[in-house]
Amino acid sequence: MSTHIILPRIMQVGAGASQEIPNILTSLGCKRPLIITDKVMVSLGYISTIESSLLEHSIDCHVFDATVPEPTISSITAGVNQVRHGDYDSIIAVGGGSPIDSAKAIAILGKHDGTMRDFKFPRIVNESGLPIIAVPTTAGTGSEVTKFTIITDEANDEKMLCVGMGFMPVAALVDYDLTLSLPPRITADTGIDALTHALEGYVSRKANPYSDSQVLAAMRLIAPNLRAAFHDGTNKQAREAMMLGSTLAGIGFSNASVALVHGMSRPIGAFFHVPHGLSNAMLLPSVTAFSIEAAPKRYADSARAMGIANQTDSDDCANQKLLDELQALNDELQVPTLAEYGIDKEQYFSLLNEMASQAMSSGSPSNNPRIPSKDEIVEIYKKLWK
Repeated sequence: MSTHIILPRIMQVGAGASQEIPNILTSLGCKRPLIITDKVMVSLGYISTIESSLLEHSIDCHVFDATVPEPTISSITAGVNQVRHGDYDSIIAVGGGSPIDSAKAIAILGKHDGTMRDFKFPRIVNESGLPIIAVPTTAGTGSEVTKFTIITDEANDEKMLCVGMGFMPVAALVDYDLTLSLPPRITADTGIDALTHALEGYVSRKANPYSDSQVLAAMRLIAPNLRAAFHDGTNKQAREAMMLGSTLAGIGFSNASVALVHGMSRPIGAFFHVPHGLSNAMLLPSVTAFSIEAAPKRYADSARAMGIANQTDSDDCANQKLLDELQALNDELQVPTLAEYGIDKEQYFSLLNEMASQAMSSGSPSNNPRIPSKDEIVEIYKKLWK
């Protein structure tokens, strides 16, 4: 059986890759881009650098900097209106997963009628929006190379998964220099997010030989370097490995799928405003423990790729080392518990059934090696409270 692989048309990888934006626009025949970003990227000077570079090439641009962490329907509305009423021929998305996800939604809604809910999975969005040049500034989401975006409907606190070729950027410029200023907390959360993408992409029921090659390479890069990048953000070798690993993990899971961790993570983010990578980190040890019996060889292969198990270790031994490592990683990277994050216990437990329903409806749990029932998802949520 063959596998349909979807990738950006253009990829530029390595130090200084982001400086190629004017050349990429020219190659695409685009002359009037809208830069979609957030105010942090503006304050750090990244956007003014891009604007100056574009001006040197006689390319006029405007900036939309009102994206927010964990984007919502209302947070993208102004951007959609700007695109619908502007004369733009392309979008430059600069930032972490949230600006890039926002840009994907704006690129589609700005060109096509309808609301974000109209484009929610299970609809597959293959219509083309404005072409996107994605410039990630974190090593985590892999959004620059995926056919997914996630937008929250604040009317019911649902994180809507939107899927299809229409959300795939035309170009991805993967420049690890842009991650050197990331603080430790963001480094940790986005790094574990990337590791989760790689691990879930490998154990997913939709895994295939191509995605396997990407996510195994990603685990080999991420696992030995995440702690180093967390403790010393100026470590260029670790940052480069993390950035490439994040992109490879993104390619892998975009062409396989994520599974139960992501399905359960989205409702926690929507209801309690926990950053996506952090909620993944909270869930990863528990969900792995739940799932490991259904794919012991795959999880053991992952432990070996991560360098925490030897080739001579039995699968059982490798899997125990994996479970121990995931918890040790959370401890060292100071991943808080739900209570430490400030979530109210009574409110959390009152929402368990609704969160489990949203997790199930996302479709991700059905990709898990061990497919959970709604009741089993509720039990994992309960055990997560510490």
